[in-house]
Amino acid sequence: MILGVVLAGGQSTRFGSDKALAKFGGRTLLARAFDTLSGYCELVVVAGRERGPGHRCIPDWPNAGMGPLGGIAAGLRLARDEGYDSVLTCGVDSVGLPENLLELLSPAPAYLESQPVVGHWSPGTLDPLEALLLSEDKHSMLAFASAVRAKPVKTGTKPANINTPADLAAMEQDDGI
Repeated sequence: MILGVVLAGGQSTRFGSDKALAKFGGRTLLARAFDTLSGYCELVVVAGRERGPGHRCIPDWPNAGMGPLGGIAAGLRLARDEGYDSVLTCGVDSVGLPENLLELLSPAPAYLESQPVVGHWSPGTLDPLEALLLSEDKHSMLAFASAVRAKPVKTGTKPANINTPADLAAMEQDDGI
């Protein structure tokens, strides 16, 4: 069983408003990310939000403001507690992921080199992640990936990474939306 975790706990400071609720092609980025992971996972949750439209939400661990690693840690803890075999993660703004994402990222641990928050993690990576988050070391995706010897995976296309309203507008224009 695979648990999907949409990482939605960011502050959206560069975006200027709640990026998860921004619309692309008439649907929120959160709904798009949720639906993408639903195609691979038995359960999908949203990390870093108190509530999401129709979605089960979990708080980041050990607390808010830890960046994507806090959401991944929360997802790995849930996976461990509920018996999931692995966790598939993506950012709320991860639009345009490859259709064979799970195949590309298997076996876990692995991540998309162009967007490390898109990853496949085994429950065994929880202890090293918790140690990293509770340490004074740099709390970065690449530090975590290195600590658990995750495989970086290259793809032919680069998924979107929407940080500003201009990024979203450019994507809509490129897609003819």
